[in-house]
Amino acid sequence: MNAILPDASRRGFLVTVSATGALFALGQRAAQAADGFAPTIWYGIDHDGVVTVHIIRAEMGQHVGTAIARIVADELEADWSKVRIDHVDSAPKWGLMVTGGSWSVWQSYPLYSQAGAAGRIALIGAGAQLLGVKPADCVARNGAVTADGKSVSYGEIVAKGDLSRTFTADELAKLPLKPASERRLIGKPGQARDIPAKTNGQARYGLDARVPGMVYARPKLPPTRYGSTVVSIDETEAKKVPGYIRAIALDDPSGTVPGWVMVYADSFVAADRAVEALKVAWKAGDTDKVSEADLQARARALIADKATGSQVVENPGVDAAFAAAASTLEQSYTTATALHFQMEPVNALAFEKDGMFEIHTGNQWQSLVLPWLAKALGRKEETIVLRTYMLGGGFGRRLNGDYAVGAALASKALGGKPVKMVLTRADDTRFDSPRSPSVQTLRMAFGEGGRVTAMEHHACAGWPTEAMAPFFMPKGANGRPYDPFAISGADHWYNVGAQRVRAISNDLAGRTMRPGWLRSVGPGWTNWAVESFMDEAALKAGVDPLAFRLRMLDATGRNAGSAPNAVGGARRQAAVLRRVAEKAGWGKLLPKNTGLGLATTFGQERGMPTWVACAARVAVDPPSGAVKVEKLTLVADAGTIVDPDGALAQMEGAALWGLSLALFEGSAFENGQPRDTNLDGYTPLRMADVPDVEVEFIASTEAPVGLGEPATTVVGPAIGNAIFRAAGARVRDLPIRPEAVKAAIKT
Repeated sequence: MNAILPDASRRGFLVTVSATGALFALGQRAAQAADGFAPTIWYGIDHDGVVTVHIIRAEMGQHVGTAIARIVADELEADWSKVRIDHVDSAPKWGLMVTGGSWSVWQSYPLYSQAGAAGRIALIGAGAQLLGVKPADCVARNGAVTADGKSVSYGEIVAKGDLSRTFTADELAKLPLKPASERRLIGKPGQARDIPAKTNGQARYGLDARVPGMVYARPKLPPTRYGSTVVSIDETEAKKVPGYIRAIALDDPSGTVPGWVMVYADSFVAADRAVEALKVAWKAGDTDKVSEADLQARARALIADKATGSQVVENPGVDAAFAAAASTLEQSYTTATALHFQMEPVNALAFEKDGMFEIHTGNQWQSLVLPWLAKALGRKEETIVLRTYMLGGGFGRRLNGDYAVGAALASKALGGKPVKMVLTRADDTRFDSPRSPSVQTLRMAFGEGGRVTAMEHHACAGWPTEAMAPFFMPKGANGRPYDPFAISGADHWYNVGAQRVRAISNDLAGRTMRPGWLRSVGPGWTNWAVESFMDEAALKAGVDPLAFRLRMLDATGRNAGSAPNAVGGARRQAAVLRRVAEKAGWGKLLPKNTGLGLATTFGQERGMPTWVACAARVAVDPPSGAVKVEKLTLVADAGTIVDPDGALAQMEGAALWGLSLALFEGSAFENGQPRDTNLDGYTPLRMADVPDVEVEFIASTEAPVGLGEPATTVVGPAIGNAIFRAAGARVRDLPIRPEAVKAAIKT
């Protein structure tokens, strides 16, 4: 994993990156307290044998707490009925608190497995003393230690045993873990722990946060994301709204919410009405006339300028291969602005209490927003705490916790009084961090017999990591930093001879919006281009698209893979592709105007590849250009599947999101703002358009990797390739609109 990680002194924690992922370099010592036993900071066991697992990941519908608790409980040999989940508030001891990139299980698995093993070994040692036997004669199982027909429960051991054993970080890393054959929870069916609370109303979301004496607020948003300044505020009409309190232009030293005017009232209804009545004059920023066409034109100009961008992959011989090529192919692909539209609009409750500034909200990246809050409030990070709530949808929007800054400043402006800030759906959309529109140009060189000798990929889009987390940006071969989340996927596992990948930041997009991470991020556009281009290249070479891909997934050179996360390399990607083709009936005769398209990916990062392939069966109506997706077949090799039910839900949800982005979702910037601010103009996938979805996981005991995003990225190109096979129409823009299909059929 190539990543520049946060400065330890500035963040108050140290993160080390190894081949197994990000491990928190914190001292891990066994401890026995009056109320229980905590072999590491990641969980504790009380006198009743109840195991409470501390979860630093945000819960937004993916049941991440259940998956991580399973990892601990399996290695600990805990009684699953006594396992509880605790989603913790922000604190330096937890290290990097982030939920995104499909990282949660992948990063947590080695850490929590070691923690569980430490507890099991300590409990066996203490249990053996209580039973009067040797530890080697004991077996831990289902929350108890047993030997010679006698047993003692974990609760009894915690209450009576000697649990003074300590573990250093090095010792933890060397602890023996259970072989896969002895797992009793990992990979086994089971219901998520948080389902009852989510269905009976007990689950607490950010929107549910309440404290006595709070007032409500809604912001009046400026005409541009950046650069707008308040000229005047006219409260005349707002004062006529019952419950209206006042309006304040926020002063934000962090530059997160420039130009905001916060409107306060004794209820949200009053604040909502007062915002509409309030008259504010702004001096707009210089992007107030920017359109989608402007953004795309800027991207094309930047791609054409070969002096721009960062060389992410730069093999020797690319130019020579193109110069000597028997033939070449070049195509360009675009994607439109995509918005999040999570179910729960962003919101936050903020106030000062006992010297601490508390922010109550759902958030995916606490470690990112805390420094922003500190700068905005003019206080130290350690005096700010983010209280944890469930998220009514995240999808990457809540990786950017910018809304917490607005709420905190709203409270500060009232002397620390509790303020509950809520954005309307339209506010949320205008203040969204959209997936930037993108432009990509791909080239391929062919030698004799259609053999691929070189490939270039140039991608330009707004970079979310540049905008919000530049410390996460590595440097390319030419020494320039790049956003890995805006180019991942382009560094694919195909053997294409000499390869060049160039990532380019669209500076105009970066000034017009705060580009954001949206489920799958860069591969949402890079894989659209790569897998569409592979079908076009196969046609150019006169080779079947499946055979063309398999020929290049030869697992040689840099694509051979390595331990611990990428064992097998491109060989495993070829396996899922073969399997999905077999399941979907590749090569079989289909009805007229019906086609089957293929696409494959490794997910997001080469350091933690999730091998996925999709076959999309679509029917095209040539007169109208309408496309109906009849079935999506997906096969994934994600290594060890920790929570089968959660994994299936992740794959299904990601696939349908990919379908939605492929055919239905897409907005455009007009006058510096997203054109669509509600779900009448922005039309995600509806239930009537959901096709049959079949998912298969390849059985594996390899390291578990991520499943939240990979399936999102294969569906669009599979559909595009299927449209071509159904009607001979090649579309190169996402979303795929009927008029574009109709036009492509004519040409």
